[in-house]
Amino acid sequence: MARQQDSSPEGRSVRLLRVGEQVRHVLSDVLMRGDVHDDVLAAHSVSVTEVRMSPDLRHATVFVKPLLGADEAAVLKALRTNTAYLQREVAGRVNLKYAARLKFLVDESFDEGDRIDALLRDPKVAQDLGEDGED
Repeated sequence: MARQQDSSPEGRSVRLLRVGEQVRHVLSDVLMRGDVHDDVLAAHSVSVTEVRMSPDLRHATVFVKPLLGADEAAVLKALRTNTAYLQREVAGRVNLKYAARLKFLVDESFDEGDRIDALLRDPKVAQDLGEDGED
């Protein structure tokens, strides 16, 4: 039986997306329950917004966002300090041949969305958009 190679619009395979989502769920669960014994992480709610897996599933880029964007640098440092523990948790709960190495980054997409929204609400831009709609 031939294996179907479905791909998402972004060009990533369904398998990469599925494994990334599994890793995201594990990390979210560990952080939500407070399993990481770290004062900074205990004091902040951290959302794991996305996990992108490398094609060989050995590396995972984890995008995170502290609630309300508070203390991003401190939260990122705490996550990086506790990477070994988090990797062990993921390895134990996600059935992969190799334990994925985690790399944590702050998710900037929310900030970018806010910036674009502010630009669209700018009176000069709104004026230009209004003129196009009146023709």
